[in-house]
Parts: sequence; C-alpha cells; structure tokens
Amino acid sequence: MTDFETLYAQYFTDVYRYALSLCRSESEAEELTQDTFFKALQSIDRFQGQCKIYVWLCQIAKNTWFSSARRQK
Repeated sequence: MTDFETLYAQYFTDVYRYALSLCRSESEAEELTQDTFFKALQSIDRFQGQCKIYVWLCQIAKNTWFSSARRQK
C-alpha cells in the first residue's frame, strides 16, 4: 500500500461520519468524502503537520461542503 492508501484506509470512516453529520444524507456524505480525499491527494505536499491529519481532512470536508452549499443557493 502507498502512504496515501494507508491514510485513506485509516481515516475514511471518520471522515465519512463527519461528512454525514454535515449533510445528513448518506449519498451526499459519500460524495463529500470522496471529494475530500481527492482534494487531500492533490494537496498532500502542502500538509505541514501543524495539526493532526484527521483535523486537516475534516477542514477540507467542511470547506468543500460550504462551497457546494453556496453553489446550490
């Protein structure tokens, strides 16, 4: 497994639960979780370790969810 696959396997469930708490829809939470990990993969080189990786992933999820909610309005 690559480092990112390990990260995905370790944090998928936690990020999914957080996403579900935001959007309250299983299908939306799945999509949000996938978007979160896709964005994390794109920017993993900018992660500086100043916070826990779980916090960083949840921040990405929250920002993605807010952006999506703004577009829908």
